[in-house]
Amino acid sequence: MIEYKRKVLKNGLTAIVHEDNSSPSVAVNILYKVGSKHEDPNHTGFAHLFEHLMFSGSANVDSFDNHIQNAGGENNAFTNADLTNFYDTIPAENLETVLWLESDRMLALKIDQKNLDIQRKVVVEEFKETCLNQPYGDVHHHLASLCYKKHGYQWPTIGKEIAHIEQAKLSEVQSFFQHYYGPDNAIIALSGNITTEVGFDLIEKWFGDSPANQQVIQQPAEEPKQEAFRSNTVYGNAPIDSIYLAFLCPKRIEADFYICDLLSDVLCNGRSSRLYSRLFKEEKLVSHIDCYLTGAVDNGLFMIEAKPADGVSLDTLRTVIWEELEKLRAALVGDEELTKVKNKVENSIVFSEMSIVNKAINLCFFEALGDVELINSESQTYQDISAAQLQQFAHQFFVQEKCSELIYLQDPKLRVE
Repeated sequence: MIEYKRKVLKNGLTAIVHEDNSSPSVAVNILYKVGSKHEDPNHTGFAHLFEHLMFSGSANVDSFDNHIQNAGGENNAFTNADLTNFYDTIPAENLETVLWLESDRMLALKIDQKNLDIQRKVVVEEFKETCLNQPYGDVHHHLASLCYKKHGYQWPTIGKEIAHIEQAKLSEVQSFFQHYYGPDNAIIALSGNITTEVGFDLIEKWFGDSPANQQVIQQPAEEPKQEAFRSNTVYGNAPIDSIYLAFLCPKRIEADFYICDLLSDVLCNGRSSRLYSRLFKEEKLVSHIDCYLTGAVDNGLFMIEAKPADGVSLDTLRTVIWEELEKLRAALVGDEELTKVKNKVENSIVFSEMSIVNKAINLCFFEALGDVELINSESQTYQDISAAQLQQFAHQFFVQEKCSELIYLQDPKLRVE
Protein backbone atom coordinates (compact mmCIF):
# COMPACT_ATOMS: atom_id res chain seq x y z
CA MET A 1 0.00 0.00 0.00
CA ILE A 2 1.39 3.37 -1.05
CA GLU A 3 0.07 6.14 1.16
CA TYR A 4 -0.13 9.60 -0.35
CA LYS A 5 -1.88 12.94 -0.08
CA ARG A 6 -3.22 14.91 -3.01
CA LYS A 7 -4.23 18.51 -3.54
CA VAL A 8 -4.86 20.88 -6.43
CA LEU A 9 -3.32 24.36 -6.42
CA LYS A 10 -5.34 27.40 -7.46
CA ASN A 11 -3.57 27.48 -10.83
CA GLY A 12 -4.71 23.92 -11.57
CA LEU A 13 -1.46 22.07 -10.80
CA THR A 14 -2.20 18.69 -9.19
CA ALA A 15 0.26 17.88 -6.39
CA ILE A 16 0.86 14.50 -4.72
CA VAL A 17 3.21 13.73 -1.82
CA HIS A 18 4.30 10.29 -0.63
CA GLU A 19 6.46 9.99 2.49
CA ASP A 20 9.24 7.37 2.48
CA ASN A 21 11.77 7.95 5.24
CA SER A 22 13.79 4.87 4.26
CA SER A 23 15.53 6.99 1.65
CA PRO A 24 17.77 10.03 2.22
CA SER A 25 16.57 11.46 -1.08
CA VAL A 26 13.43 12.82 -2.68
CA ALA A 27 12.19 11.98 -6.15
CA VAL A 28 10.39 14.72 -8.07
CA ASN A 29 8.24 13.77 -11.02
CA ILE A 30 6.43 16.20 -13.30
CA LEU A 31 4.05 14.85 -15.90
CA TYR A 32 2.68 17.06 -18.65
CA LYS A 33 -0.49 15.70 -20.21
CA VAL A 34 0.75 16.07 -23.76
CA GLY A 35 2.11 13.40 -26.08
CA SER A 36 2.38 12.76 -29.77
CA LYS A 37 -1.35 11.97 -30.00
CA HIS A 38 -2.07 15.67 -29.37
CA GLU A 39 -0.01 16.87 -32.33
CA ASP A 40 -1.20 18.30 -35.60
CA PRO A 41 -0.89 15.52 -38.23
CA ASN A 42 1.15 17.94 -40.34
CA HIS A 43 3.44 18.93 -37.47
CA THR A 44 4.38 15.72 -35.66
CA GLY A 45 7.30 15.02 -33.34
CA PHE A 46 6.80 18.23 -31.34
CA ALA A 47 6.19 16.54 -27.97
CA HIS A 48 9.42 14.57 -28.31
CA LEU A 49 11.24 17.71 -29.49
CA PHE A 50 10.13 19.45 -26.31
CA GLU A 51 11.55 16.67 -24.18
CA HIS A 52 14.90 17.88 -25.53
CA LEU A 53 14.12 21.60 -25.47
CA MET A 54 13.19 21.44 -21.78
CA PHE A 55 16.88 20.88 -20.98
CA SER A 56 18.07 23.87 -23.04
CA GLY A 57 17.69 26.46 -20.32
CA SER A 58 15.09 28.87 -19.01
CA ALA A 59 14.83 32.47 -17.89
CA ASN A 60 17.19 32.05 -14.95
CA VAL A 61 19.01 28.83 -15.82
CA ASP A 62 21.50 28.22 -18.63
CA SER A 63 22.09 24.52 -17.93
CA PHE A 64 19.47 22.41 -16.18
CA ASP A 65 21.74 19.36 -15.91
CA ASN A 66 24.68 21.21 -14.33
CA HIS A 67 22.58 22.56 -11.47
CA ILE A 68 21.09 19.12 -10.78
CA GLN A 69 24.47 17.41 -10.78
CA ASN A 70 26.08 20.08 -8.61
CA ALA A 71 23.36 19.48 -6.04
CA GLY A 72 24.09 15.74 -6.04
CA GLY A 73 21.07 14.78 -8.10
CA GLU A 74 20.15 12.93 -11.26
CA ASN A 75 17.48 13.61 -13.84
CA ASN A 76 15.93 12.18 -16.98
CA ALA A 77 12.80 12.27 -19.08
CA PHE A 78 10.67 10.31 -21.53
CA THR A 79 7.91 11.01 -24.01
CA ASN A 80 5.26 8.73 -25.42
CA ALA A 81 2.02 9.06 -27.34
CA ASP A 82 0.07 10.16 -24.26
CA LEU A 83 2.38 12.21 -22.02
CA THR A 84 5.74 13.83 -21.41
CA ASN A 85 7.46 12.99 -18.13
CA PHE A 86 10.42 14.53 -16.29
CA TYR A 87 11.91 12.99 -13.16
CA ASP A 88 14.66 13.97 -10.75
CA THR A 89 16.29 12.42 -7.68
CA ILE A 90 17.99 14.73 -5.22
CA PRO A 91 19.28 14.60 -1.61
CA ALA A 92 16.42 15.79 0.59
CA GLU A 93 18.34 18.84 1.80
CA ASN A 94 18.67 20.08 -1.81
CA LEU A 95 15.08 19.51 -2.87
CA GLU A 96 14.40 23.19 -3.45
CA THR A 97 17.07 23.26 -6.17
CA VAL A 98 15.00 20.85 -8.25
CA LEU A 99 11.72 22.63 -7.53
CA TRP A 100 13.28 25.95 -8.57
CA LEU A 101 14.61 24.45 -11.81
CA GLU A 102 11.36 22.68 -12.70
CA SER A 103 9.21 25.71 -11.92
CA ASP A 104 11.48 28.01 -13.91
CA ARG A 105 11.27 25.95 -17.08
CA MET A 106 7.52 25.51 -16.67
CA LEU A 107 7.07 29.26 -16.37
CA ALA A 108 9.75 30.58 -18.73
CA LEU A 109 11.43 28.00 -20.92
CA LYS A 110 14.03 29.60 -23.18
CA ILE A 111 12.70 28.89 -26.67
CA ASP A 112 14.78 30.83 -29.15
CA GLN A 113 16.10 30.09 -32.62
CA LYS A 114 19.52 29.01 -31.33
CA ASN A 115 18.11 26.41 -28.92
CA LEU A 116 15.61 25.19 -31.50
CA ASP A 117 18.32 24.71 -34.11
CA ILE A 118 20.53 22.81 -31.66
CA GLN A 119 17.81 20.45 -30.45
CA ARG A 120 16.29 20.08 -33.91
CA LYS A 121 19.65 18.74 -35.11
CA VAL A 122 19.78 16.27 -32.20
CA VAL A 123 16.26 14.99 -32.86
CA VAL A 124 16.80 14.73 -36.61
CA GLU A 125 19.92 12.63 -36.01
CA GLU A 126 17.97 10.47 -33.56
CA PHE A 127 15.26 9.95 -36.19
CA LYS A 128 17.87 8.91 -38.76
CA GLU A 129 19.64 6.58 -36.34
CA THR A 130 16.59 4.84 -34.87
CA CYS A 131 14.14 4.89 -37.79
CA LEU A 132 16.17 4.98 -41.00
CA ASN A 133 19.49 3.28 -40.26
CA GLN A 134 18.56 0.68 -37.67
CA PRO A 135 17.14 -2.73 -38.70
CA TYR A 136 13.33 -2.70 -38.44
CA GLY A 137 13.63 0.98 -37.45
CA ASP A 138 10.53 2.05 -39.35
CA VAL A 139 8.32 -0.87 -38.33
CA HIS A 140 6.32 1.25 -35.87
CA HIS A 141 5.64 3.81 -38.58
CA HIS A 142 4.14 1.06 -40.74
CA LEU A 143 2.19 -0.49 -37.86
CA ALA A 144 0.78 2.84 -36.69
CA SER A 145 -0.53 3.81 -40.10
CA LEU A 146 -1.94 0.31 -40.66
CA CYS A 147 -3.73 0.00 -37.31
CA TYR A 148 -5.03 3.55 -36.83
CA LYS A 149 -7.15 5.56 -39.25
CA LYS A 150 -8.49 8.41 -37.05
CA HIS A 151 -6.62 8.53 -33.74
CA GLY A 152 -3.36 10.37 -33.05
CA TYR A 153 -1.61 7.04 -32.59
CA GLN A 154 -1.25 7.04 -36.41
CA TRP A 155 2.38 8.10 -36.03
CA PRO A 156 5.13 7.18 -33.53
CA THR A 157 6.35 9.56 -30.87
CA ILE A 158 9.45 10.58 -32.79
CA GLY A 159 7.23 11.88 -35.59
CA LYS A 160 5.56 10.82 -38.80
CA GLU A 161 8.37 12.04 -41.03
CA ILE A 162 11.69 13.75 -40.55
CA ALA A 163 10.60 16.86 -42.51
CA HIS A 164 8.13 17.81 -39.77
CA ILE A 165 11.03 18.51 -37.41
CA GLU A 166 13.39 19.87 -40.06
CA GLN A 167 10.80 22.44 -41.15
CA ALA A 168 9.37 23.35 -37.73
CA LYS A 169 9.15 27.13 -37.30
CA LEU A 170 10.04 28.90 -34.08
CA SER A 171 6.54 30.40 -33.83
CA GLU A 172 4.95 26.94 -34.14
CA VAL A 173 7.19 25.52 -31.43
CA GLN A 174 6.52 28.45 -29.09
CA SER A 175 2.78 28.09 -29.63
CA PHE A 176 2.95 24.38 -28.79
CA PHE A 177 4.69 25.16 -25.49
CA GLN A 178 2.23 27.88 -24.52
CA HIS A 179 -0.69 25.56 -25.20
CA TYR A 180 0.41 22.46 -23.30
CA TYR A 181 3.11 23.20 -20.73
CA GLY A 182 1.25 25.07 -18.01
CA PRO A 183 0.47 24.06 -14.42
CA ASP A 184 -3.17 23.28 -15.24
CA ASN A 185 -2.01 20.57 -17.66
CA ALA A 186 0.58 19.09 -15.29
CA ILE A 187 0.93 16.81 -12.27
CA ILE A 188 3.79 16.89 -9.75
CA ALA A 189 4.61 14.12 -7.28
CA LEU A 190 7.19 14.09 -4.50
CA SER A 191 8.27 10.74 -3.09
CA GLY A 192 10.87 10.18 -0.42
CA ASN A 193 12.32 11.73 2.71
CA ILE A 194 9.89 14.60 3.16
CA THR A 195 6.76 15.22 5.18
CA THR A 196 3.46 15.82 3.45
CA GLU A 197 3.09 19.27 4.99
CA VAL A 198 6.54 20.45 3.95
CA GLY A 199 6.10 18.92 0.50
CA PHE A 200 2.91 20.80 -0.21
CA ASP A 201 4.36 24.02 1.21
CA LEU A 202 7.38 23.81 -1.10
CA ILE A 203 5.27 23.02 -4.15
CA GLU A 204 3.08 26.02 -3.36
CA LYS A 205 6.17 28.19 -2.86
CA TRP A 206 7.77 27.35 -6.19
CA PHE A 207 4.75 26.68 -8.43
CA GLY A 208 1.88 28.57 -6.86
CA ASP A 209 2.55 31.80 -8.73
CA SER A 210 2.80 30.19 -12.17
CA PRO A 211 -0.25 31.35 -14.12
CA ALA A 212 -2.63 28.78 -15.55
CA ASN A 213 -2.59 28.49 -19.33
CA GLN A 214 -6.37 28.05 -19.43
CA GLN A 215 -6.15 26.31 -22.78
CA VAL A 216 -8.77 23.93 -24.11
CA ILE A 217 -6.94 20.64 -24.68
CA GLN A 218 -8.45 18.84 -27.63
CA GLN A 219 -8.41 15.08 -27.27
CA PRO A 220 -7.76 12.94 -30.36
CA ALA A 221 -10.63 11.42 -32.29
CA GLU A 222 -11.90 8.02 -31.19
CA GLU A 223 -10.54 5.19 -33.28
CA PRO A 224 -13.46 3.35 -34.91
CA LYS A 225 -13.82 -0.38 -34.35
CA GLN A 226 -11.98 -2.47 -36.87
CA GLU A 227 -14.38 -4.66 -38.83
CA ALA A 228 -12.18 -6.20 -41.53
CA PHE A 229 -8.79 -7.89 -41.66
CA ARG A 230 -5.95 -5.60 -42.73
CA SER A 231 -2.63 -6.61 -44.20
CA ASN A 232 0.41 -4.82 -45.53
CA THR A 233 3.75 -6.04 -46.85
CA VAL A 234 6.77 -3.76 -46.75
CA TYR A 235 10.45 -4.10 -47.64
CA GLY A 236 13.17 -2.58 -45.54
CA ASN A 237 16.35 -2.94 -43.51
CA ALA A 238 15.59 -6.41 -42.15
CA PRO A 239 18.21 -9.11 -41.57
CA ILE A 240 15.35 -11.61 -41.15
CA ASP A 241 11.81 -11.46 -42.50
CA SER A 242 9.21 -10.83 -39.78
CA ILE A 243 5.49 -11.05 -39.15
CA TYR A 244 3.52 -8.76 -36.84
CA LEU A 245 -0.07 -9.35 -35.73
CA ALA A 246 -1.83 -6.43 -34.02
CA PHE A 247 -5.21 -6.18 -32.29
CA LEU A 248 -6.75 -2.97 -30.95
CA CYS A 249 -6.75 -3.13 -27.13
CA PRO A 250 -9.26 -1.80 -24.60
CA LYS A 251 -8.41 1.58 -23.10
CA ARG A 252 -6.05 1.61 -20.12
CA ILE A 253 -8.81 2.44 -17.63
CA GLU A 254 -11.24 -0.22 -18.87
CA ALA A 255 -11.69 -3.50 -17.01
CA ASP A 256 -10.93 -5.56 -20.12
CA PHE A 257 -7.44 -4.03 -20.33
CA TYR A 258 -6.33 -6.20 -17.40
CA ILE A 259 -7.71 -9.33 -19.04
CA CYS A 260 -5.94 -8.40 -22.27
CA ASP A 261 -2.70 -7.89 -20.35
CA LEU A 262 -2.92 -11.30 -18.67
CA LEU A 263 -3.55 -12.97 -22.02
CA SER A 264 -0.35 -11.47 -23.40
CA ASP A 265 1.53 -13.01 -20.46
CA VAL A 266 -0.11 -16.40 -21.00
CA LEU A 267 1.09 -16.31 -24.58
CA CYS A 268 4.62 -15.03 -24.15
CA ASN A 269 5.91 -14.11 -20.70
CA GLY A 270 8.66 -16.50 -19.76
CA ARG A 271 10.08 -19.79 -20.98
CA SER A 272 6.95 -21.74 -20.05
CA SER A 273 4.55 -19.42 -21.90
CA ARG A 274 2.58 -20.87 -24.77
CA LEU A 275 4.11 -19.22 -27.82
CA TYR A 276 7.65 -19.47 -26.49
CA SER A 277 7.24 -23.12 -25.49
CA ARG A 278 5.78 -24.29 -28.78
CA LEU A 279 7.43 -22.10 -31.39
CA PHE A 280 10.88 -21.75 -29.84
CA LYS A 281 11.53 -24.69 -27.51
CA GLU A 282 9.46 -27.53 -28.95
CA GLU A 283 9.13 -26.99 -32.70
CA LYS A 284 12.07 -24.58 -33.17
CA LEU A 285 10.15 -22.48 -35.66
CA VAL A 286 11.36 -19.04 -34.59
CA SER A 287 14.54 -17.16 -33.84
CA HIS A 288 12.45 -14.57 -31.99
CA ILE A 289 8.91 -14.49 -30.58
CA ASP A 290 7.26 -11.85 -28.41
CA CYS A 291 3.82 -10.72 -27.30
CA TYR A 292 3.09 -7.48 -25.49
CA LEU A 293 0.77 -4.51 -25.07
CA THR A 294 1.96 -1.11 -26.24
CA GLY A 295 0.80 0.38 -22.93
CA ALA A 296 -1.16 3.27 -24.39
CA VAL A 297 -3.78 5.22 -22.44
CA ASP A 298 -6.35 5.04 -25.22
CA ASN A 299 -6.82 1.99 -27.45
CA GLY A 300 -3.30 0.65 -27.73
CA LEU A 301 -2.16 -2.50 -29.50
CA PHE A 302 -1.92 -6.15 -28.50
CA MET A 303 1.19 -7.17 -30.46
CA ILE A 304 2.56 -10.53 -31.52
CA GLU A 305 5.81 -10.44 -33.45
CA ALA A 306 7.86 -13.33 -34.77
CA LYS A 307 10.99 -13.96 -36.82
CA PRO A 308 11.34 -17.42 -38.39
CA ALA A 309 14.17 -19.87 -37.88
CA ASP A 310 16.16 -20.90 -40.95
CA GLY A 311 14.00 -22.68 -43.49
CA VAL A 312 10.69 -21.75 -41.85
CA SER A 313 8.17 -19.69 -43.80
CA LEU A 314 6.10 -16.81 -42.46
CA ASP A 315 3.01 -18.74 -43.58
CA THR A 316 3.95 -21.53 -41.17
CA LEU A 317 4.43 -19.05 -38.31
CA ARG A 318 1.10 -17.41 -39.03
CA THR A 319 -0.70 -20.76 -38.97
CA VAL A 320 0.84 -21.90 -35.68
CA ILE A 321 0.26 -18.54 -33.95
CA TRP A 322 -3.41 -18.60 -34.92
CA GLU A 323 -3.67 -22.19 -33.65
CA GLU A 324 -2.50 -20.98 -30.24
CA LEU A 325 -4.96 -18.09 -30.29
CA GLU A 326 -7.75 -20.52 -31.15
CA LYS A 327 -6.84 -22.63 -28.11
CA LEU A 328 -7.38 -19.59 -25.89
CA ARG A 329 -10.78 -19.05 -27.52
CA ALA A 330 -11.81 -22.68 -27.14
CA ALA A 331 -10.68 -23.73 -23.67
CA LEU A 332 -10.04 -22.40 -20.19
CA VAL A 333 -6.54 -21.54 -19.02
CA GLY A 334 -5.56 -24.06 -16.36
CA ASP A 335 -5.44 -23.08 -12.69
CA GLU A 336 -1.69 -23.65 -12.36
CA GLU A 337 -0.91 -21.67 -15.51
CA LEU A 338 -3.15 -18.79 -14.48
CA THR A 339 -1.68 -18.66 -10.97
CA LYS A 340 1.84 -18.56 -12.38
CA VAL A 341 0.96 -15.65 -14.67
CA LYS A 342 -0.75 -13.74 -11.86
CA ASN A 343 2.27 -14.24 -9.60
CA LYS A 344 4.54 -12.74 -12.26
CA VAL A 345 2.26 -9.71 -12.52
CA GLU A 346 2.26 -9.33 -8.74
CA ASN A 347 6.05 -9.52 -8.61
CA SER A 348 6.30 -6.90 -11.33
CA ILE A 349 4.00 -4.53 -9.44
CA VAL A 350 5.89 -5.03 -6.17
CA PHE A 351 9.20 -4.38 -7.93
CA SER A 352 7.82 -1.16 -9.42
CA GLU A 353 7.06 0.10 -5.92
CA MET A 354 10.56 -0.39 -4.53
CA SER A 355 12.18 2.87 -5.65
CA ILE A 356 11.04 6.38 -4.79
CA VAL A 357 11.46 7.35 -8.45
CA ASN A 358 9.10 4.65 -9.69
CA LYS A 359 6.55 5.55 -7.05
CA ALA A 360 6.63 9.22 -8.05
CA ILE A 361 6.29 8.30 -11.74
CA ASN A 362 3.42 5.89 -11.06
CA LEU A 363 1.54 8.34 -8.84
CA CYS A 364 1.58 10.90 -11.63
CA PHE A 365 0.62 8.33 -14.26
CA PHE A 366 -2.41 7.01 -12.39
CA GLU A 367 -3.50 10.55 -11.57
CA ALA A 368 -3.29 11.32 -15.30
CA LEU A 369 -5.50 8.28 -15.95
CA GLY A 370 -8.07 9.86 -13.68
CA ASP A 371 -7.75 7.73 -10.54
CA VAL A 372 -4.51 7.86 -8.55
CA GLU A 373 -5.82 5.13 -6.23
CA LEU A 374 -5.28 2.62 -9.04
CA ILE A 375 -1.70 2.49 -7.78
CA ASN A 376 -3.02 0.46 -4.85
CA SER A 377 -5.92 -1.42 -6.42
CA GLU A 378 -4.54 -2.77 -9.71
CA SER A 379 -2.82 -5.73 -8.11
CA GLN A 380 -6.11 -7.06 -6.77
CA THR A 381 -7.81 -6.41 -10.10
CA TYR A 382 -5.39 -8.82 -11.76
CA GLN A 383 -5.85 -11.40 -9.01
CA ASP A 384 -9.64 -11.33 -9.38
CA ILE A 385 -9.61 -12.27 -13.08
CA SER A 386 -10.96 -15.76 -13.73
CA ALA A 387 -10.13 -18.30 -16.42
CA ALA A 388 -13.68 -17.94 -17.70
CA GLN A 389 -13.18 -14.20 -18.18
CA LEU A 390 -9.98 -14.84 -20.13
CA GLN A 391 -11.72 -17.30 -22.43
CA GLN A 392 -14.74 -15.07 -22.94
CA PHE A 393 -12.56 -12.12 -23.87
CA ALA A 394 -10.27 -14.20 -26.09
CA HIS A 395 -13.27 -15.61 -27.96
CA GLN A 396 -14.41 -12.20 -29.16
CA PHE A 397 -10.92 -10.60 -29.37
CA PHE A 398 -8.81 -13.05 -31.38
CA VAL A 399 -10.75 -12.98 -34.63
CA GLN A 400 -9.47 -12.28 -38.14
CA GLU A 401 -11.57 -9.18 -38.74
CA LYS A 402 -10.00 -7.47 -35.72
CA CYS A 403 -6.43 -8.27 -36.77
CA SER A 404 -3.92 -6.12 -38.65
CA GLU A 405 -0.99 -8.02 -40.14
CA LEU A 406 2.32 -6.49 -41.16
CA ILE A 407 4.80 -8.55 -43.16
CA TYR A 408 8.26 -6.99 -43.02
CA LEU A 409 10.59 -8.44 -45.66
CA GLN A 410 14.24 -7.86 -46.32
CA ASP A 411 14.83 -5.44 -49.17
CA PRO A 412 16.02 -7.59 -52.11
CA LYS A 413 18.89 -5.16 -52.63
CA LEU A 414 20.22 -6.08 -49.17
CA ARG A 415 20.12 -9.86 -49.64
CA VAL A 416 23.43 -11.70 -49.66
CA GLU A 417 23.33 -14.66 -52.00
